Amino acid sequence: MTFKHFFKAKLNWFSETKDLDSAVKKYTKSHTIAIEGKAILNVSAAKAFKGDPLCYNPEDLLLSSVVSCHMMSYLYVCAQNGIEVVSYTDEAEAILEVLEDGRGRFIEMSLNPKVIIAQPEKIAEALCLHKKANQLCFIANSCNFPIVHFPSCEVV
Repeated sequence: MTFKHFFKAKLNWFSETKDLDSAVKKYTKSHTIAIEGKAILNVSAAKAFKGDPLCYNPEDLLLSSVVSCHMMSYLYVCAQNGIEVVSYTDEAEAILEVLEDGRGRFIEMSLNPKVIIAQPEKIAEALCLHKKANQLCFIANSCNFPIVHFPSCEVV
């Protein structure tokens, strides 16, 4: 049996033209994303694409989604396997390729989870569970680029 869940987001953008002297109209890239019951996100293009560097950008948000979803999937499989996770950190990176015609796409994301667990005898199993977590991760399953993992695991 499959289940479908629906998510909604409301985007708001208003025209604030930049450089009115230019022959080519330039629009601000800043906007807001509202999700009912949650804080409003201020979003823009990445700085490299003339966006506001103080705002989140779609690339930041996609990388954050992958990292967050992997962690939650990992904690789930650890709980299923009796592994007590004490802490989890990750310093993930993504590579975005932009072609000469302006088209672009992510070509790879690298996750570097550093996990601390309570049971020394479960280190090997804890490392292997990243593969299972990746298979379960909703966001990773929705991506069309490789997501590679370089996990480490230590004991308290």
